[in-house]
Amino acid sequence: MKRLLQILLGIMAVSLAMFSPATAETKGTVYYLVPTLLDEFQTGSVSALEMFLKQTGYEMKTLNADNKTEVQQSQMNDVIALKPSAIILAAVDFNALKPSIEAARAAGIPVAEFDRQITSTPSDFTSVAGTVEIGHIASDHAIALLKNKYGEVKGKILQVLGDPGDPYTLDIQKGFEERMKAFPDVKIISVPAMQWEASNAGTIVSDQMLANPDIDLIFLHAAHLSVAAAASLESAGKKPGEVMMMSSNGAPVGLDLIRKGWLNVEVEQPLYAQAAAVAMFMDKIVGKQEIKPGEYDVLGLKSVLTIEPWGPNIKIPGAAITKENVDDPSFWGNLKPPAVAVKSVE
Repeated sequence: MKRLLQILLGIMAVSLAMFSPATAETKGTVYYLVPTLLDEFQTGSVSALEMFLKQTGYEMKTLNADNKTEVQQSQMNDVIALKPSAIILAAVDFNALKPSIEAARAAGIPVAEFDRQITSTPSDFTSVAGTVEIGHIASDHAIALLKNKYGEVKGKILQVLGDPGDPYTLDIQKGFEERMKAFPDVKIISVPAMQWEASNAGTIVSDQMLANPDIDLIFLHAAHLSVAAAASLESAGKKPGEVMMMSSNGAPVGLDLIRKGWLNVEVEQPLYAQAAAVAMFMDKIVGKQEIKPGEYDVLGLKSVLTIEPWGPNIKIPGAAITKENVDDPSFWGNLKPPAVAVKSVE
């Protein structure tokens, strides 16, 4: 009887393995190396990439580097040894990960860059928000807010960057400051919140409000930094809206701060579309097929794919969120993933 039971259990196990939908449908395993899970964009990127890759037939596994460059370098070495179908990389440090990208590609493993563009060495695909354009959108709103306050564009802005090893924040700074150059009566104080730590941003705001009590506007490069900034302002006796504030990336906490009156503008980084673009092109990435430049519709956003010296690069536009449109379900911060499944680009 015991022998018969063992045989029956063995048959059931083989049957499940043969007919499991996950096994039958998967085209391969893709590893996503996420830099940190400290903010909602990064946690959201994991679930979004996993969802869209599943729709196009891939299994995804995630490794978190906890914002440590040496950890991510070690993870890259480990993953290369596993020989996955592809690696998706959001680099902790875009300079330090260059040798790891080159090692993976030399081993025949394609590498797709997500969110954090690396231009110093070729990759097989890059999906990014229009980060310089995010800076432009933010500057347009800063100009309007200062003009509304003074009748002309003047004043003092505190710009709180993320970690300077991340090109995302450097590009936003570039876009923001190149537009603001046209207004010499605006003084910009720029300070980085190292490792994107919210506590660092809170300290920066506290210190700068003491040193420069006449700051009119605070522009932070991520919504989770704005939470700490709002707490610092509140501790200093400020009320919502007393010091104007903007941030970027469109996280749920940013949308909540708009509703509470602390934030005037949140410039969305289109998380869902960035993740969907990677999934749409994964067949071509894995198959090492030609990726053609041009305009692509990514979840309803007109996105431009160009062939750059570092490889195929798709740039997806962001949008400004204010109290007038904060409840729009298309913004990822409202946590309503698109109902329409993505399809592989043929």
